Amino acid sequence: MEKLLEAKPITELLPGTVVSAVITEIADNTVVVDIGTKTEGKIPAIEFNDINDFSVGQTIDVFLEKLEDREGNPIVSFDKAEQKKNWARIVESCPEGSIVHGKIKGKTKGGLIVNIGVDAFLPGSQVDTQAPKNLDQYIGQTHDFKIIKINLERKNIVISRRELIEEERKEKRFKAMTSIQVGNICRGVVKNITDYGVFVDLDGLDGLLHITDMSWGRISHPAELVRVGEEIEVMVLEIDPEKGRVALGIKQTKNNPWDNIEHRYPIGSRVKGKVVNLVPYGAFIELEPGVEGLIHVAEMSWTKRINKPNELLKVGDEIEAAVIGIEKANQKIALGIKQLEENPWEMVKHNYPVGAHIRGTIRNLTNYGAFVELEDGIDGMIHVSDISWTKKINQPSEVLKKGDVVDAIIIDIDPGQQRIALGIKQLTNDPWEHIETLFQIGSLVVGRVVKITSYGAFIELQNGIDGMVHISQVSEDRVEKIKDILGIGSEVTARVIKIDRNERRIGLSIKAANYDASALEAEIKAYDKLKSDQELTNLGAIFDKIDMENV
Repeated sequence: MEKLLEAKPITELLPGTVVSAVITEIADNTVVVDIGTKTEGKIPAIEFNDINDFSVGQTIDVFLEKLEDREGNPIVSFDKAEQKKNWARIVESCPEGSIVHGKIKGKTKGGLIVNIGVDAFLPGSQVDTQAPKNLDQYIGQTHDFKIIKINLERKNIVISRRELIEEERKEKRFKAMTSIQVGNICRGVVKNITDYGVFVDLDGLDGLLHITDMSWGRISHPAELVRVGEEIEVMVLEIDPEKGRVALGIKQTKNNPWDNIEHRYPIGSRVKGKVVNLVPYGAFIELEPGVEGLIHVAEMSWTKRINKPNELLKVGDEIEAAVIGIEKANQKIALGIKQLEENPWEMVKHNYPVGAHIRGTIRNLTNYGAFVELEDGIDGMIHVSDISWTKKINQPSEVLKKGDVVDAIIIDIDPGQQRIALGIKQLTNDPWEHIETLFQIGSLVVGRVVKITSYGAFIELQNGIDGMVHISQVSEDRVEKIKDILGIGSEVTARVIKIDRNERRIGLSIKAANYDASALEAEIKAYDKLKSDQELTNLGAIFDKIDMENV
């Protein structure tokens, strides 16, 4: 009863005020205090920075939030009492821009709550130079912070840790920028990895280590050599003080493998390597770390036409090759596979002399000729103009097809260009060499219509020679369209009225077939006169302008 009578009247204790309290008990998680009421208040130990600084019987100030809870106990807070007392002190002594020390006590929407004597708000964007994904990792940590805004009405303080970090790094960057020189070997920590290179922290100064300066050898991605957080040794390659940029290199800290390259890989030597990359024009071969050679597709086979390197090689293959060229300044080595074998074209002149008769299979047809396989890897070509003495052939496919076995004559050899020229028509004598023994002016001939043009009809005669009947020589009557009189395959009888050995042309006349000698002579003269009109007499031009429609 004496204690109760001695207790302060309840009316003297007002919620929302700071009152004195005596610590009566300190447990692991709770501090029990007596504020002079019938019951004691309990304060979470977390509100005390260090519970060891307090003892039983010690008088402290607490903030009375409520006189009684449901159990009749007062609700008090040590932290809020400290904040209430500290607010005025902080506002007076720590204006915006001041540096304060505090402990991160919890997380709130958009950031963290930091105890700097009072609760201050640390936005997530101001925690570090890059906004962290997980704010929980910072709870319980103590740091220095910069006050960036104070709202007196709301009693709100906004702080930043990021600004202090950036200012510190700026100072370090300036100090590092003025202390390093091109050629210095430095140690730094890998800060970030991109597709094109690595950003390295040189004690506050960021440098870029480009992928091309990481290794003398081939790498596809920087992550093949380094990882974030790893400490590496680099050389300073370039400094741009105005932009604050530093270019770094790792490979420059090691010997250049291209030094004395010509002594290690002399031209003509055989080398071993691994296929590391295939491109449309060839294959790159790693001879040693940092040294690659290129085998061009043209250097893969003496005889086979290699269109793409993957027809012969694949990445990872271990192969042998011959060194055929070195460009040290451009760091290029030319390699060849075919040089490991004898060049079969060196024996071509011996095996296939000009004039020799050969037999081979047509391997391929083009618009200008046919390729004939003479032996494995050795082809000869029959040009379209060497197929026939007498017929004008526009495309080889008119008379030849792939897979045909043909006879031909070797007419030319060029081992340097790996070319052999063949001819079919050379198998026989040129009938035009003795055309006068086959046809004479005025002789009567029989033939078959093989082509019709708007100017006339081509008649196949003996020995495969073609003659032409001009539209004016078809009939005594005016002929508008030859196809009205003649058709392909029609057999006709005609007179030879013109032989031009130089131009390899024979002019025929159907209407003169029944002429007597006098009438025939007159017709021949008329035909010769017609020759002055180039449009009508140039049979070669007429032939070239064959109308594929039978007009």
